[in-house]
Amino acid sequence: MTTNVGIVGFRGYSGMELERILTAHSGVTPWLLEHRADSTQEPQPIGHSGPPRIPCTAEAASDAGIQIVFLATPPEVSMELAAAFVSAGIRVVDLSGAFRLVTPENYKHWYKSDHTQPELLREAVYGLPEFNRAAVPQARLLSNPGCYPTAANLALRPLVQAGVIDLTRGIVCDAKSGVSGAGRKASLKTAFSEVTENFSAYSLLDHRHVPEVLMNSAIQEEDFSFTAQLIPIHRGILETIYFRAKGVTTSAELLDVYVNAYRNEPFVRLYPAGAVPDLRGVNRTNFCDIGVRLDSKTGRAVVVSCIDNLGKGAAGQAIQNMNLMLGFNETEGLL
Repeated sequence: MTTNVGIVGFRGYSGMELERILTAHSGVTPWLLEHRADSTQEPQPIGHSGPPRIPCTAEAASDAGIQIVFLATPPEVSMELAAAFVSAGIRVVDLSGAFRLVTPENYKHWYKSDHTQPELLREAVYGLPEFNRAAVPQARLLSNPGCYPTAANLALRPLVQAGVIDLTRGIVCDAKSGVSGAGRKASLKTAFSEVTENFSAYSLLDHRHVPEVLMNSAIQEEDFSFTAQLIPIHRGILETIYFRAKGVTTSAELLDVYVNAYRNEPFVRLYPAGAVPDLRGVNRTNFCDIGVRLDSKTGRAVVVSCIDNLGKGAAGQAIQNMNLMLGFNETEGLL
């Protein structure tokens, strides 16, 4: 027996990644939920029709015995759909930013629009398993973290909690992402001729992922500078994080903080002191790879944190959360 799960937004990059991983998952059967009236089915190889498709309604999902629905949809769509599914007793894993920021006021400040489901916003569980694993299994509504904050929080929170960052001197996070992070919808910004042989920064000083880092790593906005940049590759995020260390004098001491924090975490991989990861190591995986180097003379420290924005930054982490919600091994389908 397998558990039926639904995917809304399966034509987007995150939705396609969900379908790819879930199709090979031993414990679930994926269903595709059509939520647009103009949806058309793309050509399929003969004999390979893919998962079954049903209308995107709570009634249709209930009739199909679907227990969890993944929403790979824009925030405004997720708000509407999440309310309907949760009311019907179907659990939701939302990959948008609709339910990440706890209060309607915080959401409006960063997303520049009103939140239409404030009660669900307050109920939603933030699904970064390495920090919030105990709350995930019982969640009716699971808010999957953003891609940039996942890499940043996994790199920063253990160090902040250990008190080895001099926060008074600030933290700089230089974050670079592949083009798939912008979604599949056509735009001039992500057109091939605009992206190839190019390198650009965007959302300077007001990127909507910043509050997720502040909230989860206990950092004040004035102490954290974040810049997102688009690089001409399909997938992957590499963040180079700079700060001044205190109370430690070697790379090995900083590494020990991570070893203590992540010794039992299956999806966080640490590099030897002084060595750093790259994107090839994490592409098409659910891993976050972290490396650190500290200059003992000046106290300058650099952490490099790498994830696949469609893996640990989206679909992979969503399935990691689903595994916890359904009582599967946390790594099922992901290793």
